[in-house]
Amino acid sequence: MSLSSVPGRSAHRLGTLATAVALAAAGVALTAPTADAATSCSANVFTRTFYANTAFSGAPKKTDCDSTIDQNWGTGAPAAGLPANSFGVRWSVTRDFGSGGPFTLAASGYDGIRVYLDGTRKISLWTNTSSSHSKTVNLTVPSGKHTLRVDYVNWTGTAKVKFGYAPRTSATYDKTAPLAPKGLRASYDNDTRRTSLSWSKNVEMDLANYRVYRKLSTATAWDYLATTTSTTYTDTPPTTGAVYQYRIRAIDKAANRSSATSALAVTTLDTTAPAAPTNLAVSTATPGGLSLTWTAVADAALYQMERAESADGPYRALDVSDDATFWDVPGDLGTVYYYRVVAVDKAGNESAPSASVHARFEDLTPPSPVTGLTATPTAYGFALSWQASTSDDVARYAVHRGVLHDSDEDGTGDVCVGNLVDYVSPDTTSYAYKTLPDGEQACLYVDVVDTYGNSTLQWTKKAQVVTATELDTTPGVATPAGSTLAFQTHVEDDGTVTLQWQGRNSGTYRVYRWSPGTGAYEKLSDVVGIRYTDATAGRGTTSYYWVTSVAADGTESAPSASYAITGP
Repeated sequence: MSLSSVPGRSAHRLGTLATAVALAAAGVALTAPTADAATSCSANVFTRTFYANTAFSGAPKKTDCDSTIDQNWGTGAPAAGLPANSFGVRWSVTRDFGSGGPFTLAASGYDGIRVYLDGTRKISLWTNTSSSHSKTVNLTVPSGKHTLRVDYVNWTGTAKVKFGYAPRTSATYDKTAPLAPKGLRASYDNDTRRTSLSWSKNVEMDLANYRVYRKLSTATAWDYLATTTSTTYTDTPPTTGAVYQYRIRAIDKAANRSSATSALAVTTLDTTAPAAPTNLAVSTATPGGLSLTWTAVADAALYQMERAESADGPYRALDVSDDATFWDVPGDLGTVYYYRVVAVDKAGNESAPSASVHARFEDLTPPSPVTGLTATPTAYGFALSWQASTSDDVARYAVHRGVLHDSDEDGTGDVCVGNLVDYVSPDTTSYAYKTLPDGEQACLYVDVVDTYGNSTLQWTKKAQVVTATELDTTPGVATPAGSTLAFQTHVEDDGTVTLQWQGRNSGTYRVYRWSPGTGAYEKLSDVVGIRYTDATAGRGTTSYYWVTSVAADGTESAPSASYAITGP
């Protein structure tokens, strides 16, 4: 460009040139402006260079490092010594993308933005504009190292630029497995009897975690040990003198698995005690004694049975058994005894004790039944209340709901055939039974269970039954068929209702809630995304919702319907 082609600036530049000539004639050395000294940025951080022109020509005026491209310089200069208009900024980074895969590049801002991958332009927004423009591109990045470059120019006015790149982690798009972890190392410590594993961190941006596997050297199948986000793992293998092998896989956010590392082996010590017995239970309890059973333990030669009168002990040894059963003769009737069992192997190694169980010799008395049961229909289902059982060993109440069946054939009248709804603690005499209030008739009853498992209903075959008819709060407007949306509701502890549906996170959706007062579904909100929280639903009610998808022209899809029940 000639000097005279920039209006109002030729005289200034000619004056500067004349001064330079004069200084040169006087023997003064001239030094041209230079960029910063060579800048070395950390791995995966952009190198940023500033130019006092929009052609990225000549030496940069400044060079630094930038971890995030998200600048808003307004109408000012981006750095000291640079003009407020007609400047350029270039970002560049070369990084290892690992196995590569689907990525999203997104750029926005004012004026000119161009994005290159390995020198090939992927985004071009090269317009002098006074309003923001943006573009997003989905592409596949090959495996290995690649260079991203972002060129930004500001011609006039506001200077603002933003760029980001990220892997597409949805399993719908990402079918590329991560690279297998490298540098696996394994060592076994005889003092701690632990295996220490370590490996190098994978370079994939969408890495989720690593999975650790182990197997006996003589086995075919690998056992999954753990999932970790660390590059180290400590395992405590059985100390039986056996050789164990280890390997690692990398897992990305789309659940793609890498191939496994080569297996590394360690040799353990042989000091293993048997595993603690499990599933200890009282299988028979009579006035003459009780029978205990448990799951047999591999390598156990015999079992030591122990008994106490408190869960915390002290426990005393009773006798040994060479199989997974034991018969104990009565102690004091009515006394609760606690039992546990220890496995002993041929070398005399003792296991940790099993979890304890307790029993009382011949407690066959059911608790007294509940009385005064009432069921009040509510907007969330039924409010139940009753008078407590008079027994002093109540463990829980069992709430049942059923359907009346006509059994006049045997002269007993209608019978309530019910199913368990929930258990209630022994200090509670009310229950908020949440069910969709759609006008159905129900029969309800409450059973009593004592601390030894005796059920009043099982022993007496009787319970106080009440019948009640649900309120009908269902909407008076039918939901049209044909919606492609599907959504669920979840009631939070604070009574708010969270709706979540399938769809695009960037899509627009409209949420409605049924209004009994107006007899219509009323709009709550337009939502960008696939989640909405309704903080106005209220406790002790049933809310009915519609969700539609809203197109760019404002048209709505057929609604999808669901409901949420909040307790009082």
